[in-house]
Amino acid sequence: MNSSNNPRILITAGPTYERIDPVRFIGNYSSGKMGAALVQECLNRGMEVELVLGPVSRDFTFTHSERLNITNIESAQQMYEACQRIYPQMDAAILCAAVADFTPAEVSDRKIKRKGDELVIHLRPTQDIAASLGKIKTEHQVLSGFALETNDEQQNATDKMRRKRFDFIVLNSLNDEGAGFRHDTNKITIITEEGQREYPLKSKTECAVDIVDVLVEKLLKTR
Repeated sequence: MNSSNNPRILITAGPTYERIDPVRFIGNYSSGKMGAALVQECLNRGMEVELVLGPVSRDFTFTHSERLNITNIESAQQMYEACQRIYPQMDAAILCAAVADFTPAEVSDRKIKRKGDELVIHLRPTQDIAASLGKIKTEHQVLSGFALETNDEQQNATDKMRRKRFDFIVLNSLNDEGAGFRHDTNKITIITEEGQREYPLKSKTECAVDIVDVLVEKLLKTR
């Protein structure tokens, strides 16, 4: 941990927007609510937070904001660059953002006019933020992320945790009513190499407490 004994945490939150032209983009339904709850819980525990925030549709107000720095981004590439810059100085990261896996190969500088019966957009993969941070993570850092699944949830989440070198992963399913994007509630399972902990449907504020509890456990083991 850093010399001030206040853990420094990188949190990513919200969606990314991948531009097609000046007025259109590829995006997702992430509201940033879960990430905001994690930020506030970390602040409540005296941590210093670096928030990399995608283009959410609402403003979040945090207490203890003197220990919070926000980097606003739009695209997956911008989030990648911010995380690469910030994470080496952090004690831990919680990757909560819903980052686009693909982005248009070409972006028009003018609004694309409607012509014909179809529009074909060629996509290329975005930078894998989680994998890139897993490669540079040191033994004194903690790295965690989320898995939003629709099938084979636990197996897919466990595989992702190992591939990305996460210390733990938070699984939620779109099959659970009241969980996932836009809701004020969530139903999570936290998976580590030691096992898994399943939680009932709770407010995202309460889920953040459970997640940060595990984060603190992992941070203590890095000392």
